[in-house]
Amino acid sequence: MTHILLPDTVSADRRLVFYLAMEEFVAEHLGELIPADEEGAFFLWQSRPTVIIGKHQDVEAEVNLPWCREHGVDVCRRKSGGGCVYSDSGNQMISCILRDTNAQRAFGYYLERLVDNLSALGLPAVTSTNNDVMIGDRKVSGNASFARPTATIVHGTLLWKSNMDDLSAAITPSEAKLAKHAVQSVRQRVTNLWDMGITNLWDMGIRDLSALQQHLISRFSQPSGRTVTLTEADVRVIEQIETTYVL
Repeated sequence: MTHILLPDTVSADRRLVFYLAMEEFVAEHLGELIPADEEGAFFLWQSRPTVIIGKHQDVEAEVNLPWCREHGVDVCRRKSGGGCVYSDSGNQMISCILRDTNAQRAFGYYLERLVDNLSALGLPAVTSTNNDVMIGDRKVSGNASFARPTATIVHGTLLWKSNMDDLSAAITPSEAKLAKHAVQSVRQRVTNLWDMGITNLWDMGIRDLSALQQHLISRFSQPSGRTVTLTEADVRVIEQIETTYVL
């Protein structure tokens, strides 16, 4: 897959919805950005503390809005379905835009590659029926997708060293949802890779988030190893798409 980069002149300190808009831009222009024989493109990103809710979710039922306002945590709604997630600088976001317009098949392809990338680090990662990636009984990655006319967008979290106290305070799922997963709190269900696989990760040379990013880039970009940098004009278009995202 082709690795998509922003120009060096563009600050990476953007609202989370900028990167969701960037996904849409890449999907719209995928045919211009990648060769005809390549399956898709991807990029990695991080954001300031933000809660992202799914397209159909009730924000007041899923998010502790007073706490988020008090602590400066952004809240936004994405255009894909799925559940509520929390993201901060300790969480690695992955966006994958695939040429395949069969959303279910494209989603499965992405999850297979993500699990393979984690397994290569000695982590026993598997997918769940909810499109999460699990290590043992703990979730380390939540994922969602939505189809565009010429591509499928898949995006997800990869918890590295996220602030679990803030995650637990910001997200407030119903007791019924927690009971479905046989846990009493969000914190019981999710965990950081750092906490789960420190021995394996250090043995593999993954001692910080930058090293994890390089591992993911290396493996997701196989077999082509191709990189494309967007232009400043592209960024201005992305900023226009960004305005379509509201809570």
